[in-house]
Amino acid sequence: MPLALYALTIGAFGIGVTEFVIMGLLLDVGHDFHVTVSKAGLLISGYALGVVAGAPLLTGWMSRWPQKTALIVLMLIFTIGNIACALAPNYGLLMTARVITALAHGSFFGIGSVLATSLVPTERRASAVALMFTGLTVANVLGVPFGTWLGQHYGWRATFWAVGLIGVAAMAVLAAFVPHTEAPKEVESWKSDFRIFTRRPVLLGLLTTVLGFAGVFAVFTYIAPLLTTLTGFSESAVAPILLVFGGGLVIGNLLGGRLADRNLVDALLGAIIALFAVLVSGAFALHNKVGAVLFVFGLGVTGFATVPPLQIWVLGKAEGSGQSLASSFNIAAFNLGNAIGAWVGGAVIAGYAQGLNILPWVAAILPISAFAVAWLAIRLERKPQLA
Repeated sequence: MPLALYALTIGAFGIGVTEFVIMGLLLDVGHDFHVTVSKAGLLISGYALGVVAGAPLLTGWMSRWPQKTALIVLMLIFTIGNIACALAPNYGLLMTARVITALAHGSFFGIGSVLATSLVPTERRASAVALMFTGLTVANVLGVPFGTWLGQHYGWRATFWAVGLIGVAAMAVLAAFVPHTEAPKEVESWKSDFRIFTRRPVLLGLLTTVLGFAGVFAVFTYIAPLLTTLTGFSESAVAPILLVFGGGLVIGNLLGGRLADRNLVDALLGAIIALFAVLVSGAFALHNKVGAVLFVFGLGVTGFATVPPLQIWVLGKAEGSGQSLASSFNIAAFNLGNAIGAWVGGAVIAGYAQGLNILPWVAAILPISAFAVAWLAIRLERKPQLA
């Protein structure tokens, strides 16, 4: 793989750390700013909304920029946002800084995915996208635990300073290794890019993304109470088990890329069905300690095995003008799925006495719905292949 892909991976790693590390620092931030944990948790929701808003705004703005320039500017926004987080004197400004940081998220992965596919032969496009997303998965395995440890020992602000340094390093490697590309010729207004959303396959692909990841986060958001209440693990055991989940993310991401390079349709449908099967198994596995660990690992593998096929699918259906915008919107769709999944899971737990027990069953409805949407999209295509 070209060195430019590893430069993209470093940027993805930094973005992954800054998105997820706040989960391990909520108590510290809440104590420092004298807010409840639930209010501190809104920093996660605020970031997700920033991703959704930033995807169309920044990608549309940068649609006529050279890709290298756009990626470096996005990483600059990311770095400035993290420094602002480290310096934030109150909760409101911290929330504002988190949203600013998130604005770069969708566009970085969207533009980066388009660049990644252009750097390799057609038969390796999915693997190239998977390699870039490996930075996001490794962030969950290594970056988030280290960032949490750093914040707990040296103050949560130290974590954001460290992530800001990652942003500086990412800008340097992007400048050094990403090849220069000419800016697209401005034949039409950037508003014409939004015409991709009149394409049915693109819309069905985005809906598949939302439903699939909603199923993952309907369970994963509440994995701690599931493991402690249903399985009987101690609270101290949750963190090591989450490392198992992170390992599953890395394996699933790379596996999904390899399989999608061989057959995109089979990889996409197979990953969604596998996710459905894992969620159903959770209704039984979470009542046994060994089974619960295997379930968490399987959730990581199948959850992220869907990412490269879905990203390549949307890219393929948005071929031409608006491809970066569609790719960015797919990243926003992942985050929207996260938010919907967390809401569904919370509603089930709050609304039913046996909410934790039935949560895997309810969550499984979401990926099987995603499968139905993907299957419909495939049937509506004239050609049997999506690539």
